[in-house]
This record gives sequence, structure tokens and C-alpha cells, in this order.
Amino acid sequence: MTSSYFSDYNVAPQILSPPSRALIVGAHPDDIEFGSGGTLAKWADAGTSLIFVILTDGSKGSWDPSVSPKDLAILRESEQIQAAKVLSQTAEVEFMRCVDGELKHESTQVSRVCELIRKHRPGILIGHDPWKRYRLHPDHRNAGFIVTDALVAARDPLYLPDLGRSHRPETLLLFEADEPNYVEELSPRNLAVKANALLQHASQHKSSMEIDQESNDGVANFISATLEHAKRVGETAGYQYGENFRLISDT
Repeated sequence: MTSSYFSDYNVAPQILSPPSRALIVGAHPDDIEFGSGGTLAKWADAGTSLIFVILTDGSKGSWDPSVSPKDLAILRESEQIQAAKVLSQTAEVEFMRCVDGELKHESTQVSRVCELIRKHRPGILIGHDPWKRYRLHPDHRNAGFIVTDALVAARDPLYLPDLGRSHRPETLLLFEADEPNYVEELSPRNLAVKANALLQHASQHKSSMEIDQESNDGVANFISATLEHAKRVGETAGYQYGENFRLISDT
């Protein structure tokens, strides 16, 4: 599991109610589960409809140089669908299929996400924090800016008027936050569902999840690391477990 940035910060005092609908945008298959899987599992149990938007095809997500990028992209779409279904049987997944590693923050991508926001009309929009310092992967950074720009476009009726009726999400949550100010309290059940969803991304076990394929304890160690990560986050807000975000309510 990739390391995360932790610091002292002021937690937003509000507690979010599960929205009727949430739209979550990730750069690659598995990003959404890593960043917000526990929160989404909790909200799905409360009746929230989940819409996943995956911006790239994940075709470069392997350490094996012999893997066919085309075949990997097909496999990762299948894994993402399975992971979304673990979080919610009614989850919808939209694939934009931009080339992995080449995602651009440009008007075409902003317009496509704007259209999806207007189509699905989420109460809460979730995406990457584009302002995270020392971020190396350009897809994560650009995905965050695509989401923030699309939100602004979607909310104002004179922006892109041919892409549907304007819609303003009530709240924006940014995962992988550089300066988190909100923690969603999670239960062991929420985290078990999150871990199970992540494990559906079998092509990423060795790389993103650091699961030792030669060890019988590989999956157990990953689940333990997921719990420990959530425990450290939860403690910053006085919870047993949690996921943190940058919460922006002035959308």
C-alpha cells in the first residue's frame, strides 16, 4: 500500500449525511477504492447510489513488461466493475478510456465530466486532490483539476449549455488530500468491504497493494495494513477508524 501524508489539522465540524447519489472520479481503476472505498461502502449501506467515473484505461498499470497494454486495459475494466459491485450491487461505472499515463487537463475531458455531473446530478462529488504536494503521477494531478473544473462548468447554466441542465453538487470531497479537514467515521465492516473491493483488482496485487504472491499471508497482511491506515486516520478525529478528505462545501 502506498504511504500517505499525515499531519495535525483541524477537522471540519460537520458530519456529512449519506447523499442520495454520489459521483466519484478516479484516474485509474482502483484509485476510487483506495481513496474512498470505506466511505462508499458505508453510504451504499445507507442507500446512496454510486456512480464511478474512471478516466484512463489503466493500460500501463503493471510491472511486467511482457503484458499487453490492450489486454491489461480489458482486464482492469473487468476488475473495476467487480470492485464497484462489491461496494454496491447497484453501482454504475462510466469508462472514459483515456490512455493511462497520458491524461490531459483539457477542455475535452472537462466537458465529458461536466456532462456526467449534469446527467447523474450527485449530491456529493468525489475526486483526487490536485493540489497535493510532491505528487509524481500526472494522471492523479490532472484528474483532480478535471473534476474541479467540471464542477464549476456543471453548476453554471451558461457554461456548456448543450450538455444538459446545470447542476451544483452540495459538497466536493477530495481524497489523497494534502491538507485534509474532514474524516468520515468508518466501522470494521466498512473497511472489510473496502479491502474486498480492492482485492478484486488482482492485476494490482503485487504493485499497488504490495501483496507478496509467494506468501500465504500476503492478503492477510494487506487487510491488516488497510485497517492500520484507517486507524491512524480515524484517531485524528477521535474515531476508531476513518478516511480523510479535503471537504469543500462552497461549491
